[in-house]
Parts: sequence; structure tokens; C-alpha cells
Amino acid sequence: MKTNLLLNLGDIKIRPWQIGDEQALAKHANNRKIWVNVRDRFPYPYTLKDAEIWVRVAGSDRNMLNLAIEVDQTVAGGIGIVFKQDVYRHSAEIGYWLGEAYWNRGIATRVVKAMTRHIFSHSQFDIRRLYAGMFEYNIASARVLEKSGYQLEARLRKSVTKDGKTVDELIYAILKEELAKTALSENL
Repeated sequence: MKTNLLLNLGDIKIRPWQIGDEQALAKHANNRKIWVNVRDRFPYPYTLKDAEIWVRVAGSDRNMLNLAIEVDQTVAGGIGIVFKQDVYRHSAEIGYWLGEAYWNRGIATRVVKAMTRHIFSHSQFDIRRLYAGMFEYNIASARVLEKSGYQLEARLRKSVTKDGKTVDELIYAILKEELAKTALSENL
């Protein structure tokens, strides 16, 4: 989905991928600690060629919104929304990753809160439910989602295989009407 979306959180920006992001993207994405927590379509090792391809195609799918997370004027990670179709047309899946150099600073939580609020507040999306699937061992991501108002909705037992291990997938979700009742109503 082509977009000129820009969410400005001060020291953090959520914006479209652009030419010039490739070096920082390759630097931060080429990390096994990130790879073990994302789907297999996210390559590892993550090369400069992978980054060049991603920057070129990130906005080409009309059913997805793929954006860069910029911290202190450099790309530090990515966030995406997959808009569902058919009977799931009012639901969307959120996914994100952040370079290890930016962990434990509250950045992911601020980004997820801002993106959640943005998706729910714009009628062009008509989304009523956002959810995220994560591997059972990704405790840090669970905390990000919980701090962002998402609730554990399901445990899909032994449903994903990553890095040779079959584990449970945890599904966290938030509904549009819950937005005002959560930490999302607080200032970032």
C-alpha cells in the first residue's frame, strides 16, 4: 500500500521506506536475535541486497502497510499492518521489529501504541480489531503488546516451527472500542 503516512513522536518517526534506508536496514536486520522472533520470510543473514529489494517493494502490496521506524534520524526497525479480507475485512495483523541497539528503551511500545491509535482512528482503514501473533518465547514482545493495551486472546499449541523448534503461538488482540480504556489513551 503506497502511503505518505508520517507519525512523528518527536525522537521517533514512523514513515514509508525510502531510498537511502538500505544500509541501516541491513545493519539492524542482520541479527539472529531478531530473526528467531519473526517469520521465515524475513531473511537471515539479512544482506544489503535484501534491504535494497525490501525498500523497493515495501509499498507495493495494497493489502499491507509497511513502514520504517526511524530513531534519531536513522532507520532502526520496521512495523507493518496486514489488512485481512472477506469475513475478516475489519481485522488487521500488526507486526514489528526493532534493531537490538534500540531495545529496552520503550521505543517499540511507543511505536505500537501510536500505530494502533492511528489505524483505529482513520476511517479509510475501517479496522475494528488488531492482533499480533508471536512465538511463546518472545517475552519482550508480549510485554510491548500488554503495555499497548493488547490482551492475550489465544494460545495455538505447537502451531509454528522456527529454527527447528515447534512452539506455541500466542495471539494478542485489541478491539477498537477498547482503545479508550487502555494505556493508548495516555500521551506517548
